[in-house]
Amino acid sequence: MRLGPRATSPLSVDLAALIALLVAVLVAALLPIAASGSAAAATPTTLLVSAPASYADRDTTLSLALDASGVPIGEAPVVVERWDGAAWQVLGPVVTDLAGAASLTVPVDRSPARNLLRASYAGDETNAPVSVQYVLPLQALPTSTTITGPTSVIDEQSVYLGLTWKTSEGTPVAGRVTLQQYVDGAWRWVTTVSTSAAGFVNVRVAPRVDSRWRAVSLGAPWAARSVSTTHVIDNLPSGVPVALPATAPRPRIALPAQPRARGAGPNPIISRLSDGVWRSMVGRSWHRGCPVGRSGLRMLRINYWDYSGYRRRGEIVAGAVVIRQMARALSDMYAAKLPIRSMYRVDRFGWSRRVNGADDYASMAAGNTSAFNCRWVVGRPGVRSPHSYGRSLDLNTWENPYRSRLGWVPNSWWPRRSHPRVAWRSRTHPVVRIMARHGLRWSYATSDSQHFDAVPRGGRVIVVPGCGVAVCD
Repeated sequence: MRLGPRATSPLSVDLAALIALLVAVLVAALLPIAASGSAAAATPTTLLVSAPASYADRDTTLSLALDASGVPIGEAPVVVERWDGAAWQVLGPVVTDLAGAASLTVPVDRSPARNLLRASYAGDETNAPVSVQYVLPLQALPTSTTITGPTSVIDEQSVYLGLTWKTSEGTPVAGRVTLQQYVDGAWRWVTTVSTSAAGFVNVRVAPRVDSRWRAVSLGAPWAARSVSTTHVIDNLPSGVPVALPATAPRPRIALPAQPRARGAGPNPIISRLSDGVWRSMVGRSWHRGCPVGRSGLRMLRINYWDYSGYRRRGEIVAGAVVIRQMARALSDMYAAKLPIRSMYRVDRFGWSRRVNGADDYASMAAGNTSAFNCRWVVGRPGVRSPHSYGRSLDLNTWENPYRSRLGWVPNSWWPRRSHPRVAWRSRTHPVVRIMARHGLRWSYATSDSQHFDAVPRGGRVIVVPGCGVAVCD
């Protein structure tokens, strides 16, 4: 008899399914327990990284210490990487010794950003992984900053100062350096420049005065700040200084040097009187009753050569009808390098009761050159001076005295003496010739050497009692 497939009991099928379900439930129950046991076994680890501070471009020793809850982890691989600005670069794996320590020689870069390291431990079946970042401590090298250049310069010319920044070992430093000048008792910023890869840069300066300079390097992470010694530049005149006799007296009033010249040549500029200038004149060089008012006066600003050979810029106020004559005459004096001691407006010297105008005594005692001054004649109270009309010019008054009724003013030493450049006692003197060429009469000759009267075209001559001939409209 042929037997067919064996029949399966429903009871046996249900039993097998039940067993499979029980196994699945048991496995599911045991998995979290196993996972929990594994997590408990992965002990937290600590990775310490350190290195001594070091100068750039040198090797330093990176020290590593790996432990788990204070227990050293020996024979463990640690990967050390360096950030190159774009990606992490492996410096090399190291293996800890039995004490959990390891070391690695690492070069120190000049840039702190490139001294960023990362040390990583992957962990194992009992110790958790760990990764730390560390920046190698960078110690700035001592540096020196030097400044070199000429020790003198002709006024209004420029020179180059060389600034050099190097480490104490002679390595050039490329970085920012400040040039400073000593002014009014303090160091003042002039400019900030950058040295080249050779640690050097040139800076052009035009001092205009005797000057002191220094360079201050601003420092870098790898190169320390430093300050140069002081460099002195003597500013020499572009003209020829006046040589006066050793026995010649000096002016009794010392004036500050006027501003340096502006522009090339004499550069004369004629203008109407500003409100500020007029306010300064009223009550000093001008007052009620004067024969010429504000509208009839002009300001002349012009370059001149001073007694030290430097170009200065002075100013005078004179009548509008003669101001151009004076400008042309003073321009020719400039061209001939005939010096002027100073050229301040006479109102600078304040009011004087003695002359009923700006203090001409003080102006002469300072050797000042001036023009308009509505006042009395010096030594002749009540007699109006030709300067009241703005057509007279007093030039280099200290070396060219005036013989007043009370004696020589401002000194009695110079009347008997002349000088080829600044004191004239003859119509052949170059200054007198220049004045005459432009219509400025040497009216009183050696009795009043300083005094010149501008004769305008079409002008007429009148006699002023007590002072001789003067010119007016």
